Amino acid sequence: MPDATPSPEARAQAQRKIVNRLRRARGQLDAVITAVEAGGSCRDVVTQLAAVSSALDRAGFAIVATAMRECAADPEGAAETQGGLTTEELEKLFLMLA
Repeated sequence: MPDATPSPEARAQAQRKIVNRLRRARGQLDAVITAVEAGGSCRDVVTQLAAVSSALDRAGFAIVATAMRECAADPEGAAETQGGLTTEELEKLFLMLA
């Protein structure tokens, strides 16, 4: 059976995507803060806040999904790279986001 463990390049790409999502969320949060400071309308502030929340949720799901894929491909190796997280702990993290 071929090795299904993600390559270092695949791990790096997944990490870049997650960091980009988090940076996007940070930019959206900055826009919320600016809108509140400027006395922006309730509608605009809440719309931007919902975008921040959604971006953070997507980043969290991407983090957990990446860890779960690694765990499924190589349970022993993933435990080392994911800080000793077990499949059960990853499921709990996933449910925290749901």
